[in-house]
This record gives sequence, C-alpha cells and structure tokens, in this order.
Amino acid sequence: MQTEHLSYGSDQSGLICGYVFAPAQPGKPMYTSEAIDWLQSRHSATDDTFIWLHFNLSNVTAEKWLHEHAALPEEFFDTLHEGSRSTRIEHADHSLIAVVNDVLHDFAFEASDIATLWLNVSSNVMISARRKPLQSVDRLRNAVNQGEHFSSPTELLTHLLRDQADVLIGIVRNVIKKIDDIEDHLLADRLNHKRANLGELRRVLVRLQRLLAPEPAALFRLLQRPPVWVAERDVQELRQSTEEFAVVLSDMASLQERIKLLQEEIAASVNEQNNRSLFVLTIVTVLALPINIIAGLMGMNVGGVPLAQHEDGFWIVVAIVATFTVIAGWLAFRKNRND
Repeated sequence: MQTEHLSYGSDQSGLICGYVFAPAQPGKPMYTSEAIDWLQSRHSATDDTFIWLHFNLSNVTAEKWLHEHAALPEEFFDTLHEGSRSTRIEHADHSLIAVVNDVLHDFAFEASDIATLWLNVSSNVMISARRKPLQSVDRLRNAVNQGEHFSSPTELLTHLLRDQADVLIGIVRNVIKKIDDIEDHLLADRLNHKRANLGELRRVLVRLQRLLAPEPAALFRLLQRPPVWVAERDVQELRQSTEEFAVVLSDMASLQERIKLLQEEIAASVNEQNNRSLFVLTIVTVLALPINIIAGLMGMNVGGVPLAQHEDGFWIVVAIVATFTVIAGWLAFRKNRND
C-alpha cells in the first residue's frame, strides 16, 4: 500500500506504506511483493538505492513477516516487547535501533495519547513499526509523497526526529495559549475550574518530557562512534536534530515551572476567598449571638423574668440587644484588622 488511509490500516502483511529511493530521485511507492524481491536481492545490489517500510504491529502478521523477510537483529524484536519505552537510539549488529515516543494522530492533551514507534535503520533499509497512528510518521510520509529527496535511511531518521520536534513545538505553543488564557482569567478575577486544567496540562508535559527525552548515554555513544556506513553529514544532522529536541524539552521544563507558579497563585487566591467567606460567616454569627442569648433567656417559661410587666420592657430589651451587638461587631472587626 502506498498511503495510510483514514482508517490507518495495512495490507495482509501489516505493511502500511513502503518506498524505494534511488540517488537524486524522490521515493517511489513499493508494495509488499516488491519489498520481498528487493530484500532478497539487496545483498548483491551495487547501487545506492534504499527502502523504507512502515508496519502496523496491531496486525498480528506484521512481526511474523519481519522475522521471515527483513533479517532484522534480535535486539529489535526484544525492544518491541520490553517494558522500557524511553526514547533512545542504539547501535546493534550493523544497525541503528531507535525507540521513539510520539503523540497520536488525534492528540487531545491527554497523557494517554502518547505511543511508541520502533525503528531499525541500516545502510540501505529503514523499518518502522507502530501500534497506533503517530503524527511524526504522518509528516515524514507526506514529505516523501510530495517529492522531497532523501539520500540515506539515516536522513529519513533525522527527518523523522525533526518532524517529532515540530509536533512538540506545536504542542508547546498550544499549552502556552491555554496557560495565557488561564492567566488572563486569573488577572480578571474570572477564574472558573481552571486548577484542574492546569493539572492535566502539567501531567501531559511531565509524561512527554519523561518519554521523549532521549537517553543521553546511548546518544552520546552513537554520536561519538557512529557506524561506518553513516556519513559524516548525517551524523551532524542527527546531532543538530537532538539539539532541537533539547531546546523543546527545555521549553517544556519552563512551562512546568510556570504552571506550578500559576497553581500556587490560584491556590492562594482560593484560600483568600475562603478566608473572606469564613470571616463573613463569623461576623454574622457574632452579630446574631447577643439576640440569641437574650431571646433564649427572656423566652424561658419561669417566673421572675425581668421587665415582663414593664410598659417599656420591649424597647429596653431591644436597646440592650443593639448595644451588645454593636460591641460584639466592634470587637470582631477590631480583631480582623489586627490580624
């Protein structure tokens, strides 16, 4: 299949799309039968052609096909099933094995909208495999379909990493826009259930940073001692793409700090509002205390209630209640000013 349809399906072998690249020419679509023929004859090929095959691991036949036809190192298949999914690029058996975490095609700022892409890159073959549709692979495939030239599988890998960095930049911009909106509401005192939104954004950024940050040790070893078939220009491009990653990850760390400060400011604002509400409730309680006490005393059904027979008894009681209420209110406000 040449393209990945809206359903993001694959053919019977699990192949989503395949391309063959010739020197100074754009990639041409490759079907499964053509890929098998090319892989069987590649060892005798003397030209500079190379291929890219992209598989859907949700298709149970994909891994079986890779075992039978792709001649991939066992480390690649071990990586498919291991628990660790941290982003890394390692050198194994004349190949580069890469684990790349990316956001889903329909990413919606959910921590679960992150999935993994596995790659095996050799001198003339790049195999990529995923279980869910990812944005960076979609960008790379579109670039190939639009006729962009690639001179090596390593250049495809570098382009993929840069596409992933572009996707992250877009996410960072969207997060900044959301944070700015929350900040505007906070400054305008129109904040409404935004603390939960900040918590979700922070969880997504933490997960992205944890999964997408390349392992420095493996990457350092690769850049210091790359495989002999990797051109020096490709090594420099790979180094620059990792530097772009570092800038994006630094922006993510800054955003996390900004979100943390906003959460603290919102918490302080909420506490201040709660304190005001408690103060108002306290004042109401204090002001109602004298009348409740006096009403309770005067309402007792016993003999000897004072002023019961006095013609101005009601107004005397009202004056007493008013006096004690004013004194209680003054004491309460005075205590609040002192605090």
